[in-house]
Amino acid sequence: MTKLISVQLEALGIRPVGPVYFQLPVPELVEHAINNKDAELSETGALCFKTGIFTGRSPESRFLVKDAETAEQINWGKVNKPVSPELFDQLLTRVSQYLSNIPVYVRSVQACNHKDYAQNVLTVTENPCQDIFVNNMFINIDVNTQESVDWTVLAASQLKLEDHEALGLPTSHCVVLDLTRHIVLIMGTAYTGEIKKSIFSALNYYLPTKHNVLTMHCSANVGKDKDTALFFGLSGTGKTTLSSDHGRLLIGDDEHAWTENEVFNFEGGCYAKTIGLTQQHEPQIFNAIRFGALLENVNFKPGTREVDYNDNSITENMRASYPIEFLENVNPKGYGDSPEHIFFLSADAFGVLPPISKLTPEQAMFYFINGYTAKVAGTEMGVKTPTATFSACFGAAFMPLHPMRYAEMLKRKLEQNPNIQVWLVNTGWVAGPYGVGRRIQLSYTRQLIRSAMDGHLSEAGFEKHLVFDLQMPRECPDVPSNILSPRKMWENTEAYEEMANKLKAMFEENYAQYSVAELEKVVG
Repeated sequence: MTKLISVQLEALGIRPVGPVYFQLPVPELVEHAINNKDAELSETGALCFKTGIFTGRSPESRFLVKDAETAEQINWGKVNKPVSPELFDQLLTRVSQYLSNIPVYVRSVQACNHKDYAQNVLTVTENPCQDIFVNNMFINIDVNTQESVDWTVLAASQLKLEDHEALGLPTSHCVVLDLTRHIVLIMGTAYTGEIKKSIFSALNYYLPTKHNVLTMHCSANVGKDKDTALFFGLSGTGKTTLSSDHGRLLIGDDEHAWTENEVFNFEGGCYAKTIGLTQQHEPQIFNAIRFGALLENVNFKPGTREVDYNDNSITENMRASYPIEFLENVNPKGYGDSPEHIFFLSADAFGVLPPISKLTPEQAMFYFINGYTAKVAGTEMGVKTPTATFSACFGAAFMPLHPMRYAEMLKRKLEQNPNIQVWLVNTGWVAGPYGVGRRIQLSYTRQLIRSAMDGHLSEAGFEKHLVFDLQMPRECPDVPSNILSPRKMWENTEAYEEMANKLKAMFEENYAQYSVAELEKVVG
């Protein structure tokens, strides 16, 4: 290890008595994982790792330290739950002692692909698969030239807090962020996404408050004419899939920031959902899953090493992490100009939103604040009731500040760049709700987005949606015209209007909590 890293670990109370594996290359980490029986290789060479009982994040067990600096900044509540600095110190001592007495994997990487905002991230994990994840997801740097450690993540994934009730914690596992001291503690969960999303949450605090830079839960790509596009959306709405387009270069698939005139990626890799993955429909992602990639919580087809992407017996949240350069069409710089197009992706299981519609600036703020998608609550017994899900800014779970802080920053961006076009895209159901209608074809959604960016939709003109007041395109090449107006796809138009008005009421009820008075209170 470098002297800088050794000093940082010592300052955190980590004094290893066992092996310290620092900055190991991926092939060596793969050997460790296989020898430890932590993982297996698939037929494509990807390492397959099961994360244990936790196959997703644990939002109920995520906390932020409330201190003199953060007390007035953080939007405290169900998402951002406070703990005291004193409790954090207790947990840090336990984690440091635990990691001092086991073999650990230490890696120094970078977040933020921009010279003015780069942040050095030091991670200490106890599993080689976690270290591969860090190597894949962040930006690799020359540690010998590193001058600082900006954030530290300590992941004690097998450390259980048996006395959690006495500590005032709801579970024996938890994730705690100290945004003042720049330290993240992860205890009792091996789900690698906690590492990624903890740093994302930290940057969503740090960049807006310290640099007045807008942070965003979105993917981004750029065309041959240097036209940047952003894709906001919650999990399962298509951020990764739709931004991976053979005709455009990918900037990043999940987390970005927008400066005065640039958009840059936080990461150096991609973390794609793989449920139902096929080479035919998502060739770039499928082909990226090779040696060096990490597959999480997947099963093989019986008697083979071929991954069964339709087997969701472990979880529907099966994932693949891989370096971004594993994709064919990548912007090597990791950043681009301010966007010309912004797409809000919503998987509408009610089947009433248009496949694409153009938004006014006022509508853009309305849909950004609502952050809508719909989850399907279906069961094998035939319950088929969609459930509306609202997550402010399309990422409330990772936003330490009040949503209106981010919304106001976006509003100013749109005011300063009036030529930016904002679109609402329904990647969900058409011709009826879930259980009656069908999921819109990915090829249609891709074509609609391409036609929006090349100007064809605007040239063809729009018609107004009578319930949502949205501007729906009249035509699009290679897309059936009847799909463009969702009402035409329903057999019972009265049932459509009833469902549309029901969803509209949900939007308005959710939006009502973000009043003008509250906006003035939050952003001054």
